Amino acid sequence: MGRSYIVEDAVEGYLSKICSQVADPVTGLLIGQSSVQRDFVVMATRTPQKDESADAEKSVDKEWVSEHARQVSRMLPGGLSVLGVFIISESDAKDTLTTLRQLVFSVEDLISSEQLWMPAEDDVTDCVTLHVNPKTRKTVCRTFDVKDPKSVAKPADWKYQSGVCSSWATVSCWLSIDLVVPLTDNTTCTRNMDDYLKEELKVWAQQVERGVCLIDGKKLPEESEIKTGQAKKNVRQTYTAQLLITPNKLMVPDVVQGCGGCVSIRGAIHSRAFLHSNKPKAKLAEKLLKRDIVSTVATRVQMLLEDLQTHNEENKGGRQTEQFFPPHRVFCPVKPTSPLSVCDYQFRDEGLSEMTDRFKEMLDIDAAEEDLDATQEMIAEVIESEASAEASTETAEPLDPERNNYIGVAMATVVVLLASAASMLYLSDV
Repeated sequence: MGRSYIVEDAVEGYLSKICSQVADPVTGLLIGQSSVQRDFVVMATRTPQKDESADAEKSVDKEWVSEHARQVSRMLPGGLSVLGVFIISESDAKDTLTTLRQLVFSVEDLISSEQLWMPAEDDVTDCVTLHVNPKTRKTVCRTFDVKDPKSVAKPADWKYQSGVCSSWATVSCWLSIDLVVPLTDNTTCTRNMDDYLKEELKVWAQQVERGVCLIDGKKLPEESEIKTGQAKKNVRQTYTAQLLITPNKLMVPDVVQGCGGCVSIRGAIHSRAFLHSNKPKAKLAEKLLKRDIVSTVATRVQMLLEDLQTHNEENKGGRQTEQFFPPHRVFCPVKPTSPLSVCDYQFRDEGLSEMTDRFKEMLDIDAAEEDLDATQEMIAEVIESEASAEASTETAEPLDPERNNYIGVAMATVVVLLASAASMLYLSDV
């Protein structure tokens, strides 16, 4: 028997609205949570249109759909993910099966290329495809095992249900980040730095994976339920977690290497994960929360590096030590009555109106500025004056090599500045 998908009834209304408004084909993403027993679909969002001719819109652009999925995946907190794709087309379901198969594999390949955590044995590898006929409104649901290149379509059960967005537990935590990544002498451009930082963040992700997670101050057995006496009906289940991380020096030995500079990532981030279950387990809560921590830090670093490509071209030969501010996290509810939320990342020079525009473009959510929660992370502020910062560069002590188990032949120095809750990233040349 195939997988079973329990779908928020608002998704049915969303797909029906698209069917009645536009010509086919229309593609989009299905968002929710997978579990061993069944999957829950809470949102659907259509692929944004490209600014091209009408003739081009008749074909499905695999790269465009995959890039949309990558951007959306960055906006999903722990516990929510892109489960698959849909297509609205008058073509026969059998004729669109090849297209859907190509789409779902392309989407998974691009999203997984940005994931820094190691897969778990209980991870679900089936992704869903949905074909909707805009005239008859008939739906055909199939799944593919995206980890098997030879996977064939399997039938799946697609069932609409009210209140799917309501029965979720929320686990959240705040975590201080203090990473120092030495750069080799040949790390001369943003692209090389991107690859190097990704490898170093994988080492940090392993430390997060080995961290001890406390839920409401307790280390719970993996198979135990996370409950604190708030199991009343229609009462939101919220839990606060702490993650204790201790670098394992035996697993990452000290090395000596040439050092052309370093990147220091410092600050505090807010992380949250959602669990759909009447009896959420501690093991699942810990896994989803840790993955969100790794994902949100990696996303911010990646977004900042993308922004720095232009900065580097315009500021060649600048100061040896520079401070850059990664974006901070802003949350938006999926529905007013639901505990579920999605997120976006706000740079210092952006307003909330730009956040609402991106929620509309990427997730097709009509959000007002007052709906957004930008209070979980504060924008970092530089306390020291520029003059004192430059002076401190000359007298700063070398960075503690034990923070990431590296000893550089030529240690770089970094100006130590005070930040509030948002993360900060420093670049320093030797």
